[in-house]
Amino acid sequence: MRRVWITRTQPQADATAARVRAKGWEPVVAPVLTVRPVTDAAVDLTGIEALAFTSAAGVRAFADVSQAGGLSVFAVGEATAEAARAAGFADVRASSGDVETLAAFIADASPKPDGILAPTAREPAADIVALLAARGISARSVVVYETVPVEIAAPVQIDTVLVHSARAAGLVARLITADGASALTALAISEAAAAPLRTLPFARILVAPFPGEASLIDLLQG
Repeated sequence: MRRVWITRTQPQADATAARVRAKGWEPVVAPVLTVRPVTDAAVDLTGIEALAFTSAAGVRAFADVSQAGGLSVFAVGEATAEAARAAGFADVRASSGDVETLAAFIADASPKPDGILAPTAREPAADIVALLAARGISARSVVVYETVPVEIAAPVQIDTVLVHSARAAGLVARLITADGASALTALAISEAAAAPLRTLPFARILVAPFPGEASLIDLLQG
């Protein structure tokens, strides 16, 4: 059976593994990053009308430090929206895409909210506050978690590696040798995630046509 290295953080890695297994591939779960909550995050809800979540990890970390279940939520995708509902948020709307798509989704909402709080990672992949400001929406962020590298070796006897972020891709590129890469296919969720992988001679690097998990997993059919 063809083996796929799942590099994303837990608990999402297990969900990805289930989808990979459903495609007839054998998942090898070995995250290159782990999530660490920022337990002393200072959450100020003054003037805030809604929350913008760019990841399920952000939802879980925010829920640990703030009771704001009455606020409306805009989520980057359905998985993040599901995490928000599980955390007790009732008014949850999900965009379909990346952080830029989320910003456009918020700007197109009716009525358009003003006063957005974005609970984020310490090193976010994209600046949701700047994207909202460019669309005339007042927003600020609060750091509620960080992702830190996991000290692991690259799994052996794999055929494919799945990469969900540019940061994870950079770590994967350090763990795999040039000789090892030449026998592997790399599947990236976006062009940004693919960029660090292009420093190595992978047999193939395929980029999901749409920046979402389903689109990424569909590449396994190729």
